Amino acid sequence: MSRRSLGTRLVVGIVALVAVLAAAIGGVTVAASHGQLVARLDRLLLAASERTSAAVGQGHGQEPGSIVEILPGQGAGAIGLVTLEGEPVRGGYIGVDGDPRQLTVGQFRVLAEVPADRRPHTVALGSLGSYRVVATPLQTRIGEVVVLNGLSLAEADATTASLIATIAGVSLGALLLAGVLGFVVVRLALRPLTRVVETATRVSELPLEAGEVVLAERVPDDSPETEVGRVGAALNRLLGKVEASLAARHESEQRLRRFVADASHELRTPLATIRGYAELGRRGGEALPDDVDRSLERIESESRRMSTLVEELMLLARLDAGRDLERESVALGALLVEAVSDAHVAGPGHTWDLELPDTDVEVIGDADRLRQAVGNLLANARIHTPEGTTVTARLETEPGSAVLVVADDGPGIPEELRPVLFERFSRGDDSRSRRAGSTGLGLAIVAAIAHAHGGDVTVSSRPGATEFRLRLPRATGESPQD
Repeated sequence: MSRRSLGTRLVVGIVALVAVLAAAIGGVTVAASHGQLVARLDRLLLAASERTSAAVGQGHGQEPGSIVEILPGQGAGAIGLVTLEGEPVRGGYIGVDGDPRQLTVGQFRVLAEVPADRRPHTVALGSLGSYRVVATPLQTRIGEVVVLNGLSLAEADATTASLIATIAGVSLGALLLAGVLGFVVVRLALRPLTRVVETATRVSELPLEAGEVVLAERVPDDSPETEVGRVGAALNRLLGKVEASLAARHESEQRLRRFVADASHELRTPLATIRGYAELGRRGGEALPDDVDRSLERIESESRRMSTLVEELMLLARLDAGRDLERESVALGALLVEAVSDAHVAGPGHTWDLELPDTDVEVIGDADRLRQAVGNLLANARIHTPEGTTVTARLETEPGSAVLVVADDGPGIPEELRPVLFERFSRGDDSRSRRAGSTGLGLAIVAAIAHAHGGDVTVSSRPGATEFRLRLPRATGESPQD
């Protein structure tokens, strides 16, 4: 029951309570009714016993007459038995036709065991059924006589059985009615709680991870005095605080993005100037000391690296803001051929394989950004794997999607690094041999470009088999939504 819904448990509880009450009331009613029937029968039995004793006593100690004579005024089924000094003298019962019938030896034996205490007792007489019997002792001139009378319990038992059937039928109907009404009442009572659940479900389905979030969902405040109403009010307060927190987070992210974009833009000019002066100093006519020449070379190298980092930060800021994307038809097969050709020139020590379908696949997007994403994946494989590694670029199709796959047979990516692999400034230097500088933004740019095109990028890796899958929606005549 603990796994059932609250409504189900309430309905089952109501039905169980009604069942217990019906059983208790029915049991008491049946017991009281049966007791009254037996008490009435006992009164009739004692009256019959008095008449039989009087009839036997009128014989002045002579042998009793027939069974009809010793059961004056008794109806069908009445039993009479007279014993003298413990031995049966006359006994039998009146049949349904009014004629006397003989008792069997077994029935005589059962009746002979009834104590002569003038109190009613219940005995079972086989085919005759259950009887209430009373034995009355009499002192006569011929000895001690015991007169026994009995009346059948069949009518009382039949009445009790009919009463039980009636109560059972009424109780079953009451249980069904309680179940139906309980379901309706519980459903109406829990309707506010259902609205709370529906509101929480709708909120849980909202994209709260990024961007501006407006939580317009609220629980209707129509029963604030009830427990469920207080739960709804508490949820509304929680949603209000969450909305305020998300708004503050979004504003903070926007300020950070503007700062990154502005800072990156402002850094481009001084970095270009530094690189230009370093190149100018190295190209002067006069020979420079070795340490100065090395310093200028390092300044030029680091300024180029800083320029690359600034450009990548600006690109990420523009992608986060949903700008800087063209919308045109892009043939992925041709794009992949160009990217692999460039990678082959940049990494001649690797083996580059290309697998394309028979027909080219097109998507709607920004060709330059998609070329940059594929180039970053190929560069990632080239930089972080040793020479001799085979890198395979493959174009696949799925229902509604095109998949660009970059796989290599290098040393793989550690499992603890995979969850943060596409985060910014995440590096895998300890896992795969690093022989060139890395900003830690390459895969983050791939993920941002994929998201901007309505797709995603995933990775699976083990030693000897690493695979990046860039999934994009195929062209259907409409541009993907930003």
